[in-house]
Amino acid sequence: MTLVENTTEGASADSKNVNDVKVPIVELKRVALDAADAVATKSAPETQTSKVDPARKFELEDHPIGEYPPIKVAVIGAGLSGITAGALLPVKVPGIDLTIYEKNTEVSGTWLENVYPGVRCDIPANVYQSTFSPKTQWTEEYARGEEIREYWQSVARKHNVYQYIKFRRQITKAEWSEDEAKWVLDVKDLETGDEGKERYDFVVTAIGHFNAWKFPDYPGINDFKGHLRHSSNWDPSYDPTGKKIAVIGNGASGIQIVPQLQKVAQHLDHYARSRTWIAGSFGGEGVRTPEPKYFTKEQLKAFEDPETYHQFRKELETKFFKRFGAQFKGSKQNETLKAEFLQLMAERLKERPEILDEIVPDFSPHCRRLTPGPGYLEALQKENVSFIRTPIERFTETGIRTTDGVERQVDAIICATGANVERAPPFSIIANGIDLKQAWRPDGLWGFPYSYLGVATPSFPNLLFLQGPNASGASGTIPHSAENQATYIAKLLRKAQHQGIKTIVPQKEAADDFVAYSDAFFPRTVLSQDCSSWANGRRPGARIHGLWPGSASHVNYVRRDPRWEDYEYTYKTPSGNRFAYFGNGWTRKELEEDADLTPYLKLPEQIDLRSYHEDWFEVYHSVAFL
Repeated sequence: MTLVENTTEGASADSKNVNDVKVPIVELKRVALDAADAVATKSAPETQTSKVDPARKFELEDHPIGEYPPIKVAVIGAGLSGITAGALLPVKVPGIDLTIYEKNTEVSGTWLENVYPGVRCDIPANVYQSTFSPKTQWTEEYARGEEIREYWQSVARKHNVYQYIKFRRQITKAEWSEDEAKWVLDVKDLETGDEGKERYDFVVTAIGHFNAWKFPDYPGINDFKGHLRHSSNWDPSYDPTGKKIAVIGNGASGIQIVPQLQKVAQHLDHYARSRTWIAGSFGGEGVRTPEPKYFTKEQLKAFEDPETYHQFRKELETKFFKRFGAQFKGSKQNETLKAEFLQLMAERLKERPEILDEIVPDFSPHCRRLTPGPGYLEALQKENVSFIRTPIERFTETGIRTTDGVERQVDAIICATGANVERAPPFSIIANGIDLKQAWRPDGLWGFPYSYLGVATPSFPNLLFLQGPNASGASGTIPHSAENQATYIAKLLRKAQHQGIKTIVPQKEAADDFVAYSDAFFPRTVLSQDCSSWANGRRPGARIHGLWPGSASHVNYVRRDPRWEDYEYTYKTPSGNRFAYFGNGWTRKELEEDADLTPYLKLPEQIDLRSYHEDWFEVYHSVAFL
């Protein structure tokens, strides 16, 4: 049968040349449609029907769209991340029923717990603060721990975070109830000893990188009869003056403690198993000195002007976002840092140059976290300090014995040996027969902190992480990273609340792809070199789980818009219909007598077309914000 006749009669301007044969367009369309129908009819199975499957039918739910029922959320931890969540989630998730559990008596996490001599921020205080609640009148450029603690407590007060916090509450277990579709938390009151269970729709862990400090596992540690403390559990009543003291560890805390104790101790033995770079500064903002860098009265006066301070802060914080290039092997930025640090260290150790050969590592800067440590190298040169790199064999009743058989007697041992950096939670988190406390450990089911984008993990519905594994970029700032993650979590919570979602969990395939990407990225960086760091769980050569596989700007870009297709969902409605939340066709907002149904109408000078019609809160009813 000929579908298209070879004819030019009746051809008009509404025709085209097809294989040199002019055919009316209308005729071509008719023939094409007939042919498509014929093919469809021939290939369709006999059982195929265009009718809706009766099993898929459901009754409309008689409520308007835009009803936002309460959603119970528990945040575990009230450090920097928990405070950030307490400030942002209530305003970003209307109707949230939020509880924050904190084991201590106050907020601020590590800055509450760490009170050892010399504790201070090793990055500028004007960077280590909330982006939406700045403090302009910092006493020093690198603030003392006490001032940082007071600042974060002030943020919690300003944004009414305390109303959500239950202090002296320790979570001992979190277990997912499949029948209830809720998390069941075992909560212990540390004041009374009472234990109970609480149920939540979502759980957000914000327990921090270095929450669970631990002693090193040397033999005989319980035999020592003198004063034994971890730097994160410092005893303020202990007077080190005139004592013989051992400090184990040359990480951030050890480097800060040594110069302070050297000034008052009779003798100080400093055990430094690892080599390390001593940086001039953390973000290239200038070389730090042992003396405090106080702001002048003139500077603080100038900072009272909002525009002046804003510009100062932008210039300073930008430096921290621009330092990502130094993460790459053989990069010009990294080689420059290496030369600068080597020159600085040699200058500071000129009285005892032999120490330089003992402390300079063979790995590149940034393989371990940079440690500026003003005054540290100077302290190592003092007559009352012994710098010891011989491995420790065991503790004795009166001191420490090294593998060369030398025993050094001391009055006190301070273990500045860090915390549990495996990222496994300090309590059991159980779902679908898996316990993250075990599964994330090197000998566990997954053997590393397995996650999707650092915010969730497969098989664990409605569980989210703040500052979880692979959460923050190697550049940028920690407060901004926490805010970025809290905002992402708020989007997930709003979606679940708004769309009647019962459970949300990342697909295994999505998490596997993220791990594959990470494993391909990190070998390009100095993080994969032979060093022991918290980024690799202190296992040189192990998978990097402490940092995001990219820059801070990169992770901000990735998390700006959640990839909803990477998640699996179940729904609260009995029908399981994903659109049941559409309700009866009305919106909650338009049922309010005085509701603003045209919030998009603004003065022309107030309109920015880049964000126009994208403000999520414009469609919410006003009651949601009461």
